[in-house]
Amino acid sequence: MPTPTKGPRLGGGPAHERLMLANLAAALFEHKRITTTVTKAKRLKPYAERLVTFAKRGDLASRRRVLGLISDKGVVHELFTDIAGAVANRDGGYTRITKIGNRKGDNAPMAVIELVLEPVSPKQAVVAEATAAAAKAAPAAEEEVVETEAAETEAAETEEAPAAEAEATEAEAAETEEAPAAEDKK
Repeated sequence: MPTPTKGPRLGGGPAHERLMLANLAAALFEHKRITTTVTKAKRLKPYAERLVTFAKRGDLASRRRVLGLISDKGVVHELFTDIAGAVANRDGGYTRITKIGNRKGDNAPMAVIELVLEPVSPKQAVVAEATAAAAKAAPAAEEEVVETEAAETEAAETEEAPAAEAEATEAEAAETEEAPAAEDKK
């Protein structure tokens, strides 16, 4: 966990900051993305990721720890059922901060903080799918190899058979030619 910041805390005392972060985290888990100032988003990121880590554990003690911080039971239920299941294969990096420019009224730098719910890497998902398909196709490929070998053997046998038949017919023709000549000599 990062070291706490020194000095003023988001325009209030430590208790106010805890409540503000809890409310921001509840809004983030409810809506999956929120727009806030860059400073609040940067302070919310480790807080929200820690809560998601508790949700991935999924035990009763973790649920009670999260309920101690976020008072809305519906949001906690959504965190433990939907969000934790969506990020089960991810080892951290559950949130993403994107800067969107300054606010019109007071020119404060704004950012969108959102939950990262897509799979870890599309490339890794494709690679895993390809290896599974290759493993599935391997027995079929072996069967095809056996079938092609059998077909090649049959083809070789059929090629040998006409050659043998041709030789036999040539031998018979030679015998028939010799036979009349042998009869004439008698």
